[in-house]
Amino acid sequence: MNAPDHRPNGAAQAGLFTPLRLDRGLTLANRLAVAPMTRVSATEDGRATPQMADYYAAFAAGGFGLVITEGIYTDRAHAQGYLFQPGLTDDAQRDAWRTVVDRVHAHGGRIIAQLMHAGALSQGNPHRGATKGPSAVLPKGRQMTFYRGDGPYRMPEAMSDEDIAEAIEGFAQAARRAQEAGFDGVEIHGANGYLLDQFLTAHTNLRADRYGGSLENRLRLTVEVIGAVRRATGQRFIVGVRSSQGKVNDFTHKWEGGETDAAQIYRGLGAQPIDYLHTTEFEAWRPAFGDQGPSLAALARRHVAVPVLANGSLHDPLQADGVMARMEADFVSLGRGALTHADWPARLRAGTGFEAFDRGVLAPIADLANAARHREERHCASGNGTSAQDPD
Repeated sequence: MNAPDHRPNGAAQAGLFTPLRLDRGLTLANRLAVAPMTRVSATEDGRATPQMADYYAAFAAGGFGLVITEGIYTDRAHAQGYLFQPGLTDDAQRDAWRTVVDRVHAHGGRIIAQLMHAGALSQGNPHRGATKGPSAVLPKGRQMTFYRGDGPYRMPEAMSDEDIAEAIEGFAQAARRAQEAGFDGVEIHGANGYLLDQFLTAHTNLRADRYGGSLENRLRLTVEVIGAVRRATGQRFIVGVRSSQGKVNDFTHKWEGGETDAAQIYRGLGAQPIDYLHTTEFEAWRPAFGDQGPSLAALARRHVAVPVLANGSLHDPLQADGVMARMEADFVSLGRGALTHADWPARLRAGTGFEAFDRGVLAPIADLANAARHREERHCASGNGTSAQDPD
């Protein structure tokens, strides 16, 4: 059944299809990006597969100017969060990504590798038995079953100085391998409750050293990772950062200091050698704090000079265009919309309707094999061909 068809008028639509030039010489064909979405479909040893190449290429073929990969683990110590998550920790993993990159480029798209360290939220890491985070604080919530998790999170061990140095170096070396694989840039995952966000968050970071206490100290690890990644990749490679308040295990979390904290965080990030900032909320246009006031994307744009990428329920074209028309963001990323229609941009251009997101593609396991099975089951049940333009 089709969802309500909310399409902006031609003038508004044109804004989403205006090219965007980032620093360091990279131009995106339009303002539409695919958001990073965990699909746990790599090989057991973390190599990208031909099925993943098809999946990512479909977005570029469908008209998205930018594709951001799922979170890629950065080291063989404590970074990996999920079984069958892809990595960038060795040459074999790097080389497997080259096919994905080439396929996206062949369709005129750009592709950025999201680099992720799961920290205390790791629920599937064959490299280490224990989890580590800023402090020995039990994470809220329970492991995600659709990523093969079961039961509560484990109590993490507090990271030593050596552990922190290893994590920073992991980000740097993974970024270097991404560059060698042909990616157009990397996005440092500082959001959604993973390691860098754990250091930023007061109740998960109880440290008394230079990485704990004040907000400036809690942001320090993200700043040091940005610096290490920039040094590893040089001055001609795109480096972005993702930021959020909510977490995969704590959806409603808000920064305790409200707009004051947002200003300090974004000024701190904006002072670093980054090329864009990617904010994510459940609904990107909602006030970041309370019932009134600016959105998180708008706050970021107020305090950084680089382009802001907004994410959060922007599969409605009116909302996607709205955050740009109000100058809250410079471009937008889609998750559910992209999963429903890999050709979302082409459909918008053509005036074709959009179908509602089908959560069946993510259950019981949010991988590409399950999505393919679900699509086939719908095909058999409908008896009239494929029922949606799923990218999987």
